[in-house]
Amino acid sequence: MLDLKTVLVVTFAAASLQAVTWLFVWLAWRRLYELKFLGAGFAAIALGVLLMIVRGMEPAPWAIVLHNTIIKLGLVLLADGLARFLGQPRYTWIGVTLLLLQIVVWGAAVTFDPTNIAIRIHSSTVFTVVIMSMMCLGLMRDRTQPSLLRWITIGVLAEYMISSIVQSVIEYRLPADFESASVLADRNAWYLLQGTLFLIAFFACLLFMVNARLSADLREKNAALSREVRQRRRLESQLTASLEAERALRDEQADFMRVVSHEFRTPLAIIRNATDMIGLVGNKSPEATKERIAGIGEALDRLFSLIDRFMANDRDSGFQPETIRVGSLVGDVRLHFDMTGRGERLVFVVDDAAIPLFADPEMLATVLINLIDNALKYSSANEPVEIDVRKEDENLVLRVRDHGIGIPKAELHKIGRRFFRASNTMAGTGTGLGLYSSRKLLTYHRGKLQLLANDGRGMTAIVRLPLTSAAQSSLEEVTA
Repeated sequence: MLDLKTVLVVTFAAASLQAVTWLFVWLAWRRLYELKFLGAGFAAIALGVLLMIVRGMEPAPWAIVLHNTIIKLGLVLLADGLARFLGQPRYTWIGVTLLLLQIVVWGAAVTFDPTNIAIRIHSSTVFTVVIMSMMCLGLMRDRTQPSLLRWITIGVLAEYMISSIVQSVIEYRLPADFESASVLADRNAWYLLQGTLFLIAFFACLLFMVNARLSADLREKNAALSREVRQRRRLESQLTASLEAERALRDEQADFMRVVSHEFRTPLAIIRNATDMIGLVGNKSPEATKERIAGIGEALDRLFSLIDRFMANDRDSGFQPETIRVGSLVGDVRLHFDMTGRGERLVFVVDDAAIPLFADPEMLATVLINLIDNALKYSSANEPVEIDVRKEDENLVLRVRDHGIGIPKAELHKIGRRFFRASNTMAGTGTGLGLYSSRKLLTYHRGKLQLLANDGRGMTAIVRLPLTSAAQSSLEEVTA
């Protein structure tokens, strides 16, 4: 036989286990502080049921009011915890008002008509319908939980409200001398039994809601972590690019200083050679002295020009193209080597000295001087160096041919790299920057430098430069 006390014991056990479960869940996820309100609600229900179990057969009126009020407080706490969990308005004042009305109505009922439980049942029904309607309203407004789960929970709450209403209707319509059937020794035991089933179903719905919240939080954290990882990778790549840019700037600065040192040696060599000759000749040859002084002036002009060029703040001011004649360029180069006492070994062949060229004369002169200087340096003192200048299609081609030691074939592809010198050169004959700086200067003109081994001995350096309109368009691309 399923009597009232048996149902109360089952209800107490279920509510107690649920309260302990929510306590442990809250301890595991402290950030879900709403869970402690749910745990407190189930604990209050368990406490109220326990007090009903242990009270005597004839409890005092205040005990009846207190025990049932504690159970109703558990429902208020469950409604408050659910509203907090869903982020919905809590309407705490409604719950407090209902508890006060519960105490007043039940207190009056057990005081003036203790045998009539209909008033207490109707009062509990009103309390249950209002509290659970608030819970259903919060669930319908919520958009954080899965739709199916919300409607299942609303269905569980609606079932309990309907059961409460049905109990009130039955209590209202039953005759005063009605006796319960033998299956349930108390006519209210069925209501308490379905209340226990409601607690279990509601507990399961809450568990699924917490699981959905934790899963959503986990997904959000994973997404945030992924965004942070992408951001860190982007910052890392930016930092790497910045470091590479800084390293490139340091290398460029060091390269700049080496090129400056290399290019300044040429006019300084002219000055030294001229001063030596003046010291030897003295007043014996005024014409020779005058010529050497003129050479010093020209070398100083070139030196100052180089200083202005290399110390320019930007590439546009450093690169100063103009329309020149090929003959003028070759004449400047020839004069340079005449002033250094090496001009007698040079053989110039110019196809057309009037060919116009839009270029930076100082840069091209430096390129040609570097190539001729290498040819003189790595060939015998009695071997000539041939310089051939001619127009081929839309290009100006300058060839510097020597009959020197040449370059080993295995190392030919490395020539022109910064500081690289062929293995057959002698120590102290160069720095490995002449061809490197020449290629750098040719890039301003869209020019190309090619090194070829001669059939016999020596090497031929070939420079190709675009002429006139082609040079003008290249200039616009470089300086853009």
